[in-house]
Amino acid sequence: MTSVPTPIPSRTQYVLEEIKRRILTGRLTPGQALVETDLAAQFGVSKTPVREALKTLAGTGLVVMSQYKGVTVRMVDADMAREVYDVRLLLEPEALKRAVRRGASLDDARDALTRADGATDTAERSLANREFHRALYLPCGNPLLGRMLDEVRDQAALVSAVAWAADPSWEREADEHRKILDLALAGDADGAARALHAHIASFVRRAFPEAEFEAEYPAAEDTRKDGQA
Repeated sequence: MTSVPTPIPSRTQYVLEEIKRRILTGRLTPGQALVETDLAAQFGVSKTPVREALKTLAGTGLVVMSQYKGVTVRMVDADMAREVYDVRLLLEPEALKRAVRRGASLDDARDALTRADGATDTAERSLANREFHRALYLPCGNPLLGRMLDEVRDQAALVSAVAWAADPSWEREADEHRKILDLALAGDADGAARALHAHIASFVRRAFPEAEFEAEYPAAEDTRKDGQA
C-alpha cells in the first residue's frame, strides 16, 4: 500500500511561523522594523509570502503596519498589557473552572508542565508554558470560549516575552503552575480558578505595575439554602 506523502507547508505558513517564533522568543523585539526584502532574503523566498505573513500577523496583533513607518513588531506598554490580560482574567479562570467541573482530562497540562521543567532554553520553556495554559482552558466544554482565549494567546505571549526579558521569573511561575494543576486534579474547581487568576494577575502586575486590574477573583458561590449555617 502506497503511503500518502505529508503535505509540505506553504512558503507563507513557514514564514509566518518563523517570524512569530522570533517575536515570541525575543529575537525580534518590540518596535523593530520588519523589512520585506530583508526577511525574504533570510528565508530564501520572494517578497509575496513575506507580505502575506506580515498581514496575518498584523491581524493577530503581533505587528503593526504604518503608512509612514512600515511594518514593526508591536510595542508593549501598560495599556496593551491591561487590554490583553483583562480578557485572560475574565475568561481563563472561568474556562478552567468549567473544565474541572466537567471532569475533563488534564493530561495535556501535566505533560506541558513536565516539558517546561525539562526545557533547556527560553524558547522551549515559553512554548511549554503557553501549552500548559491552553491545556487548562481548552477542555472547558465551550468551543467558542476556547477560541476567544486562543485569539489573545499570541499577544499575551508577546507581553510575557517582554516581561521575562526584563525580569526572568520562571521558577516562581513554575511553582504557581504546579499549585494550579494540583488543585484542578483534586477536583477543586473554585480553588484552581482562584489560583489561576492570582497567577495571571501577579505576573502582569510585576511587569506593568501601573496597569489596573480587578483585585481578586470572585469568591466561591454559596450553594447553601436560606436559613442553613
